[in-house]
Amino acid sequence: MLQAQMNKYLDNSVQTASPAQLLIMLYDGAIRFSKAAIMAIKDGKNEDANRNLLKVQAIVSEFEITLDRKSELADGLLKLYEYFKMRLMEANIKKDTAPVEEVLGYLTELRETWVAAARPVASAQRSS
Repeated sequence: MLQAQMNKYLDNSVQTASPAQLLIMLYDGAIRFSKAAIMAIKDGKNEDANRNLLKVQAIVSEFEITLDRKSELADGLLKLYEYFKMRLMEANIKKDTAPVEEVLGYLTELRETWVAAARPVASAQRSS
């Protein structure tokens, strides 16, 4: 019952979120799954590590798909996302935490950047 209520809440949160909020939610997920992958690698839980690394790669692929290609930042972000996926695959193959930790650092920085960028937009929407 509690799980059903949580799922309903999450569905509602996603459906009512702004594009910026959705992006931040994706970053939150990528960060959470990266941390879980690191712990799984350290604990020798290769299946869990694989599953979590694939989830991070799927989120990074979603970033690529939804990227506004007309943006002046698009080329740089696409290259960065490709690099993330390469490092995540490397971590998965070698079961090494270093590449995931590197990607996690970038994901955390990018999330903070998007949060800061979304603040003025959210403020303007609330005041109008």
